[in-house]
Order: sequence, then C-alpha cells, then structure tokens
Amino acid sequence: MLKLISEAPRHGYEIIREIEARTGGAYVPSPGVIYPALEALLDLGFVQAEADGSRRSFSLTEAGEAELEAEAETLERIESRLGDLLDSDRPEDPQDVRGAMWRLRHAVREAVRTDPDDPDRRKAVADILTEAQERISKLDED
Repeated sequence: MLKLISEAPRHGYEIIREIEARTGGAYVPSPGVIYPALEALLDLGFVQAEADGSRRSFSLTEAGEAELEAEAETLERIESRLGDLLDSDRPEDPQDVRGAMWRLRHAVREAVRTDPDDPDRRKAVADILTEAQERISKLDED
C-alpha cells in the first residue's frame, strides 16, 4: 500500500482498484482490509490523510518514504511475483465474470444483513446460491 501511495496520493477505493488491476483480478481486497490498514499506516506515521470532499486522500510522509527505502528488496520480490501472475498463460477470471461475482457477493451480504435473524431469509439466500452453483457445475456437462 505504501508503494501505491508513493506513486500518487490515493483514496482507499483507488487502492482497492489498483491492487485488483495489478493482480489481474486475482485479488480484490475488501474495504474491511484496506481501511484498517490505512489507519495503521496513519498511526505509524507513514502516511498522512487530507480531506477530499467526503473522502480522505492518503499521501506518503518522510517516515513512509524511509520505510519504503528500507523495504526496497521486499517490494522488488512482491512486484516480481505480481508480474509473474499477470504474465500467466491463464487469466484468473475474465472481467465480466469478476464483476458479476463482486455484485453477487455484495447482494448476498446486503440480503443477509437486512434481517440477519430471519432464518427463512437466510435459507432463501442459501438456496439461491446452491442453485446457482449447481447450474454452473452443469456447464461442464454440456
């Protein structure tokens, strides 16, 4: 995250999208991963936050620059591994499928969060997901 922020000040959502792009969609961190990590970086003094409308834009501090420099070798290894992933012969998942998976995930979470104590609602969601899984599995049979 420090490396991404060192390239340009970024919002949390921009960091999520950049990680997704750099992993070829193989990894899309959730806001529940990114925002606590940004708070930790703030606490460590590696980044600073500036209000940008209703969002915060994060930029590197001198301490963050020093940390990047100290971890340059580790960063090179990470970037190499990401490059290998992007150069893979097999894309992890096409953009349209990845988008549909993301929308499904959020729809499921929202449906369950609306009334988490309703067992009928949870069962209905589970049944829909099971049916979708079975239909997708049958694609190999055609």
